Amino acid sequence: MSSVGGGGTGALRDLSGIRLIATDLDGTLLDASGGISPRTRAALDAARDAGIATIPVTARQPIGLRPIAVQAGFDDWALCGNGAYGVHLTTGEHLFAAEIPPDIQRELADALLAVMPDLVFASVRDAGEGFIAQDGYAALAQLNDHKRDPSTMGGVPLAQVLGDPSLKLVIRHPSVPIAEIFDALQALGLTGFESTLSGAPFVEVMAEGVTKATGLAQVATRLGVDRSEVLAFGDALNDLEMLEWAGHGVAVANATDVVAEAADEVTTSHVDDGVAQVIERMLAR
Repeated sequence: MSSVGGGGTGALRDLSGIRLIATDLDGTLLDASGGISPRTRAALDAARDAGIATIPVTARQPIGLRPIAVQAGFDDWALCGNGAYGVHLTTGEHLFAAEIPPDIQRELADALLAVMPDLVFASVRDAGEGFIAQDGYAALAQLNDHKRDPSTMGGVPLAQVLGDPSLKLVIRHPSVPIAEIFDALQALGLTGFESTLSGAPFVEVMAEGVTKATGLAQVATRLGVDRSEVLAFGDALNDLEMLEWAGHGVAVANATDVVAEAADEVTTSHVDDGVAQVIERMLAR
């Protein structure tokens, strides 16, 4: 692993063959205010002017992605729900969607509630536009959690949350730390789904086999890009597989340890335009 701006050692890869840039948003591309800095926007524009596709790969739903897409100039494919579904930001075309079956959701919820009562659940559905929250979920939520006003979330019985397929199922608790919920879910030994953490205050569950890497692979195929031609950026556990899959995976300096160790390179933090610095270096060659 090499690093830039952080005093690391090792030669930096020649990135002249990159044709696709895939980047996480929160904690990676976005600055401290949650927006796109002028330097980052300029770097993304320069990459696009050079014929390099740029796509966001995020845990967010489309409702939370759209304002950022405008700021960043993203107008091509986007991956939402940690790679569970791909949508074209201009045409609205849906490339794919992978859903968790209701029986898997019920098995997971029953088993987890048996060891950790008082959990609450919510389901992302309907091409990422729908959000079905269990009674009590809204009381724990903040606007920034899902880019939705909690007062609009309503509340339904758990059976209704679990009764239809989900693109993403989210789980939280009034007092138990998210890491403990995640560990408890892993300890169940159940199969049929994938779970991860994005830095948000809930555990995120997707269909079996779904990660940001699997979604990115489908977009790359659609664009005729080989994985060796992909440059990917991330910071959190849900970015791990994507950075490992890409031809060159870059972690920002504020990344979790496991992500930083898996990356090919560590750049400066998201508040220091770490993504822009790598793109600028790539284009300068």
